[in-house]
Amino acid sequence: MEKKPLIILTGPTAVGKSALSIQLAKRINGEIISADSMQVYKGMDIGTAKITSSEMEGIKHHLIDILDPIDEFNVVLFQQLGLSAINDIYSRNKVPIIVGGTGFYIQALLYNITFEDNEGDNSYRKELEELTQEKGPQYLHDLLKSIDSISAKEIHPNNVKRVIRALEYFHLTNKPISAHNQEERQKNSPYNFAYFVLTDDRKLIYDRINKRVDLMLEQGLIEEVEALKTLGCTQAMVSMQGIGYKEIFDYLSGEVSLEDTTFLLKRDTRHFAKRQLTWFNREKEVTWLDRSVLGTRNKQMKV
Repeated sequence: MEKKPLIILTGPTAVGKSALSIQLAKRINGEIISADSMQVYKGMDIGTAKITSSEMEGIKHHLIDILDPIDEFNVVLFQQLGLSAINDIYSRNKVPIIVGGTGFYIQALLYNITFEDNEGDNSYRKELEELTQEKGPQYLHDLLKSIDSISAKEIHPNNVKRVIRALEYFHLTNKPISAHNQEERQKNSPYNFAYFVLTDDRKLIYDRINKRVDLMLEQGLIEEVEALKTLGCTQAMVSMQGIGYKEIFDYLSGEVSLEDTTFLLKRDTRHFAKRQLTWFNREKEVTWLDRSVLGTRNKQMKV
């Protein structure tokens, strides 16, 4: 059976994926599937640098504003919803374009990765959750590092749910989850795909990140998080683990000054961009696109 076309456009945060994806979609009669673990949430616009309706320029986007912040979102659900969106786009004889910076989500969809369906060990999971409350996320992350250094490099300490899942997987199988993921990566994709990674000079990316954080605060990021708190969102929710939200929660609780919060936001986002680049460097069959060569730096692009 002939494989159908699929385009992936990814890269580190603040590199300019959104604007380039619009240009691409117009040229190839495409629709965009967001591969962003936070833009699925309604009411989380500023902190996620969510593309606006006017910026979409009439191009249909999927998997944006589909969940309430109290809902959980994970790679399994993304894979299900993403596959549904792909088939929907094919049904209208258009080309799906996956755009976003969550590499694991892209990989899950591109290679149809199998996620082992087990309920896990509830008592062990509860033990890990209690350890997090007692000793903090970093302690749990150090445990992961001792048994699966590869996963520890890929998962941020604040992403407690993923850290627990990796520890739980090892507890149940005596095998690092990174080894399972590597095996799944060896699968052939069911799509005739082109995988593009947009990049730029590292210093320019970091400068844009710093400016983006300042702009988010000017646009009302603090007020956005206050509104989410009023709706009942707590720092423990999956939606509030995104960079920009957990830091503002700490600020609102009086734990950190606004100056320090701004510094942490910029630093954590830069570190996130570095981890994204590390991930994409490991991916097979990718084409790197240098933004300076494309000549897009001087065009108006959402940073």
